[in-house]
Amino acid sequence: MSVKSDRASASGIVRRAFPVELEVRAKKGATGVSTIEGYASVTEQPYEMWDMFGSYNEVLRTGSFAKTLAETPQVQLLLNHGGLAMAYTQAGTLRLSEDTVGLHMQADVNTKRSDVNDMLLAMEERSVDEMSFAFRVTRQLWSPDYDQRDIQEVDLHRGDVSVVNFGANPATSVGAMRAADFDRLGDDDARALMERLQLRFAPPAVEPEPPAGHPLSLYLAQAAALDL
Repeated sequence: MSVKSDRASASGIVRRAFPVELEVRAKKGATGVSTIEGYASVTEQPYEMWDMFGSYNEVLRTGSFAKTLAETPQVQLLLNHGGLAMAYTQAGTLRLSEDTVGLHMQADVNTKRSDVNDMLLAMEERSVDEMSFAFRVTRQLWSPDYDQRDIQEVDLHRGDVSVVNFGANPATSVGAMRAADFDRLGDDDARALMERLQLRFAPPAVEPEPPAGHPLSLYLAQAAALDL
C-alpha cells in the first residue's frame, strides 16, 4: 500500500512554473538580436503541489542552483519546453546565475526567426507571463509528516528554461497525476481509485416507473394519450 513517505522516492525530470516579469530590449551593437531578462525560478517562496496523496508545500531553497551552475550545465531556452532552441548556454547566448531572488536568466535571441518574433510579440502583449524550468532534484529534505518538501539542490544539465503559456504553475494550479504515479499504486489503492472513478463517471440513475394502477402511473398514461 502506498504511503506518504513514497513522496521521497520520486525521481526523474520535473518542471516548475512561476509568474514572471520578463524584460525585452534590443541588444546594443547587434542587429536583429533582442535580449530577454528575468527569473526562471524563485527561491524561499513556498508553493502548493499535488500528488496522489493530496497537497503538500514545496520550497526551492537559496543555494539550490549553486553546484549545478558551477558545473557549466547545458541548458536551452525553449517555448513550452519544446521546439528549436532559441538560446543555449554552450553558445553563450543563454546566461544563468543565482541570486537572492532565484534563478536569473538572460538570453540573446535572433529576431530574424519567426518563432522568436511570435514569442516576443506575445510577451509584449502580456499574452504569456510565466516561465518554467526543467530539472532533476539531487538533494531534498522532507518534513516528518511528508507535507513539506525543501529542495536543497538541483541539476539543470540538459534541462531547459521555457517561456510557457500555462505551465504546471505550482502557485496557481493543480498538477496532473502522471502514469508513473498510477504504476506505483498498490493493489488496494488502485482498486479504491478505480471504484471512485467508476462512481464519478457512472451514468445518472434512472428513476423506476411507478407500478401499474398507481395514481402517478394513471396520470402519466393520460398525459401521454393527450400528448402533453
